[in-house]
Order: sequence, then C-alpha cells, then structure tokens
Amino acid sequence: MTHLFSGAPLVGAVLARTRDAGARIRTTGSRATADWNARMLAEAADGTRRGTRWGRGALALIPSALAVGALGTALAQGALAANFSVAGQPFTLTSNGVQGSGFGAIVNTPAVGRPDGTTTTNTAMARVGFASAGLAGLCGIVHQTIAGVPYSLLLTGGQKVTASPPASFTTDIDASNLYIQATELQAYGPTTLQNAVLGQSADQVTVAGKPLTGALPGGFGLGSAGGEGGSSIKLHGLNATAYDAEMAGALVLPDLKIRVVPGTATTC
Repeated sequence: MTHLFSGAPLVGAVLARTRDAGARIRTTGSRATADWNARMLAEAADGTRRGTRWGRGALALIPSALAVGALGTALAQGALAANFSVAGQPFTLTSNGVQGSGFGAIVNTPAVGRPDGTTTTNTAMARVGFASAGLAGLCGIVHQTIAGVPYSLLLTGGQKVTASPPASFTTDIDASNLYIQATELQAYGPTTLQNAVLGQSADQVTVAGKPLTGALPGGFGLGSAGGEGGSSIKLHGLNATAYDAEMAGALVLPDLKIRVVPGTATTC
C-alpha cells in the first residue's frame, strides 16, 4: 500500500504535463490551420489561377471534338473546301491512284514557317493542281512530338490505301480545284499524260482558269496543249511529301476517319 500511494504524486504530475502538452498541440494546430486558411483566401482573392483545373481542362476538349466531328461530316458531304497544312512541317499523302483533268504543275519557292515563327523561301517545291480529280482512297500522315513522345495523326477516307498500289484502281473520292505543294511527288506505276506541254513558262500554266500560286515568268511549268482543261493525268499510286494540300472546291470524302496513334506511323 505504501508503494501504491507513494507513486500517486508522480502519476498526477505526468498526467498534468500530458494535459498541458495536449493543450499546446491543440493551440498550435488551430493556429496553423487558421494561418493556412488565411493564405488560401488571400491567394484566391488576388485573381491569380493556381494549380490544374482538370474538370475545366476536360470541358475545353469538348468543343474541339465537336468541331472535328462537324468538319468531318461537312467534308464527307462535300459541303466545305479544306486546306490541310502543318506549319513548317511536311506530311505524307498517299493514294492507290489519282486520275485528274485540267492538270498543271510549276516549281516555286513558297514561304515555309520555322519553329521560331519566322519564314524562309529557300526550299524549291512543286505546286501541282487539278481542275477536277478522282482519288482511289486517301491517307494523310502527320508526325508530331508531344512532351518528347512521338505521335502520328492519321486522316483516311475512301478505300484502304495499300503499301503496294494495285495494278488497276477505281476512284471513290471526288475533288475539284485540288492543289498539292510538295517537295516530292512519286507514282509507283505507269503514269499517263495527255495534251501536256513540258517546259511551259510557269506564269502561263493555269488550273481552273487561274495561274498557280508562286509562278514566275520563265520558270518551269507543265501545262496543257489543249486549252483550259485539255490536259489529263493518271497516276498509279501516289506518295507525296507535302507542305500543303488544298481543296479549293468541293471534296466528297466517304468514310472520313481522324485518329491519333502513338509512335511514328508510316501507313494508315
């Protein structure tokens, strides 16, 4: 009994110290919470946006997705002209075949955008135009790097474009006033030209009654010997490294698909 009661003052002292420590912790914690709340309120009041608004960011994607969908529908119905280009960066256009009339081509040096926002005109390219054209499928590939990771945007329409073009083809895409600005344009099978003049002055070459952009007097041109619309061309397979593809007239593009895939795609 003596040992039990002799320890009571010690126990009481320990409990008292514990209560004092708890009170200090509660006071300190309350003060820290109040300070944190005050800082958050001050930051909110100064109008500066901080952090990531994931919900708002997701909502921002919705109008873009709807716009792409509406554009695709309009293109498929032939309701819109279209211009496909990537600033300062080439992309690939391929088709199983192209058959066009009112054909013309020139060599020019268009302005090409640089990553720093400036432009250069040091790259010679071919500008090819068709007053009307039929394509046997279309595959467009754009390579992009996002945060150091490569991605490919694939645009397809019509029949599937194969790596090896077929010996014969049937067109399923119709386009009027089609223009391609390319550093390279290659056919993989026989090419048929009719009523064409090789070496015509570039400023005299017309497509759909208009000269080709960038044409200079005396520059190289491939025009028509039969008057406007008199020349025609048939390409078995098409592979173009292009900086611009413009459909200034109607484009009827069945089964349009736009998708993004990881990596550097070479085929659709």
